[in-house]
Amino acid sequence: MIGFGAAPETTNCSRAGCRELASWRLDWRNPRIHTEDRVKTWLACDEHVDFLRDFLSTRDFPLRVSPLESADPAGAELTGTELTGTELA
Repeated sequence: MIGFGAAPETTNCSRAGCRELASWRLDWRNPRIHTEDRVKTWLACDEHVDFLRDFLSTRDFPLRVSPLESADPAGAELTGTELTGTELA
């Protein structure tokens, strides 16, 4: 997990036990315990992006999913469970 806007320490998938390189960025927060300026980032490989997105979405966490290489967190806001950037079906 990396802080919003911070350079990732690793580009491996955040799914437990996965060692694959990540190609997706999931920016999220838990509104019950985090203020709007506190956003966490998980990275995901193609195989686990749906799993991680669904895990966060079912908890109604504000969430944004975007390709890792084109993620632009500056000035972006997370609202509801809205997915911006590249939406996943």
